[in-house]
Amino acid sequence: MMQMVGAFAEFERAMLRERTKAGLDAAREEGRIGGRRPKLTEQQQSEIRKMVTRGDKSAADAARLFKVHPATVSRLLARTSVKKSRYAK
Repeated sequence: MMQMVGAFAEFERAMLRERTKAGLDAAREEGRIGGRRPKLTEQQQSEIRKMVTRGDKSAADAARLFKVHPATVSRLLARTSVKKSRYAK
């Protein structure tokens, strides 16, 4: 009896895997990609980089201005190789 239940569970898991793969493939064909959408647009990111590197705003001030967490701005600046000493006050 338990062997039959295990076989059904295995079959259902295989079906789930196939449906998931088919759905992801269909989404890719429509041009959609997975993952979380960026919190900041490219234009906002470049504006933050300019403000912080020029010294107009600190990273924390820029985060408050764009209503994002300071870690978001820190990650953005780290990705673009802006040295921490340039935006720390």
